[in-house]
Amino acid sequence: MLKRPVSDRRMTILVWLKDPVAHFPPQRHGDLVEDGVTAAAVAEKLAVPRSVAGTDLRLLVALGLLRTRRIGRRTYYRRDELRIAEVAHLFERGW
Repeated sequence: MLKRPVSDRRMTILVWLKDPVAHFPPQRHGDLVEDGVTAAAVAEKLAVPRSVAGTDLRLLVALGLLRTRRIGRRTYYRRDELRIAEVAHLFERGW
């Protein structure tokens, strides 16, 4: 899993989720900033099947870079800024 944790597509997702209001349209349920973005919204923006976006999102969750929130039947994804800062700090120090 750590061999290639952040591909270009996954990095793009992380960048978009840093400012979801600028990158995604309003959602029916849930706040873009507080709750996050659905896999369907990410898939549509990436122009990939939902299953592809879901795989990328689940990997980012497993790495601790994203948090999830369930609202109804949907899962919403948002960045875990604290964890991202910790990982960035590790790389700055030479791992």
